[in-house]
Amino acid sequence: MSIQTTSSSGNHICSSRWKYDVFISFRGEDTRKNFTDHLYDILIREGVTVFRDAEELDRGKPISLELLRAIEESRFSIVVFSRNYANSSWCLHEIAKMVECKKTMGQTVFPIFYDVDPSTVRNQTGTFEQAFAKHDKDNKQNVQIWRNAVTEVANLSGWDVKNSRHESKLIHDIVKKISIELSQTTLMTSKGLVGINSRLKELKLLIGTGSNDIRMIGIWGMGGIGKTTIARVFYDLFSYQFEGSAFLANVREISRKSGLVTLQRQLLLKILRGRDNNICDETGLVGWFVL
Repeated sequence: MSIQTTSSSGNHICSSRWKYDVFISFRGEDTRKNFTDHLYDILIREGVTVFRDAEELDRGKPISLELLRAIEESRFSIVVFSRNYANSSWCLHEIAKMVECKKTMGQTVFPIFYDVDPSTVRNQTGTFEQAFAKHDKDNKQNVQIWRNAVTEVANLSGWDVKNSRHESKLIHDIVKKISIELSQTTLMTSKGLVGINSRLKELKLLIGTGSNDIRMIGIWGMGGIGKTTIARVFYDLFSYQFEGSAFLANVREISRKSGLVTLQRQLLLKILRGRDNNICDETGLVGWFVL
């Protein structure tokens, strides 16, 4: 089996460009300690790489170049619209950058409406109208760009938290959607790998997705022919369909350097989504499942 990389003249996204899977833009005082925190936690547990600014957004300083670069380096952006979102010039700079990346780089942007009606955001009424009136005095040169960006993102397909019966279920639906979209992005990038589609088809048949069987599949061959590559792509494409999943890379090197216990803990940490385990020796993995 041989998998080779090749350059593409099309518009396929280069996976090496992305440092983060998701960038989250939000108004800290509105959602940092509730909705956004819960969303961030579930995304991380599902193995999604998320950029979330750890500091308060409004500090009376220009938006940092590092933050704008993080948006450029993210596959997807999520905007959590809340009542006071437009009060923050920093948030508005972020959303303008997202729209720019959407147009120039094909980035996907998802809006979430938290405790604010989508029509209020789209039509910029209520608290959004008040916020833009203030910005029109203090930052007039950017206001129209910000208004256009807010309108464009608010008209995209997203989620309305206010009209959802169960917030926790909605968060899981959002995470599932992101996972599926990430899988589709991986499918696009895999098109630059010669000979991979037929191997993926074979693996899918062998794995028996949807069955109740327990299966172990080995990919055998000499070094350097693409075994790890196809395993990684297959994992990225289909892992979202399982309740628990983990991909352990460089097993031989890590086991020699740090021992099997490190790998066992890493495996359980990913499958159990961050919950602690008590592995203390190489036999602990078996003992843990028996108990």
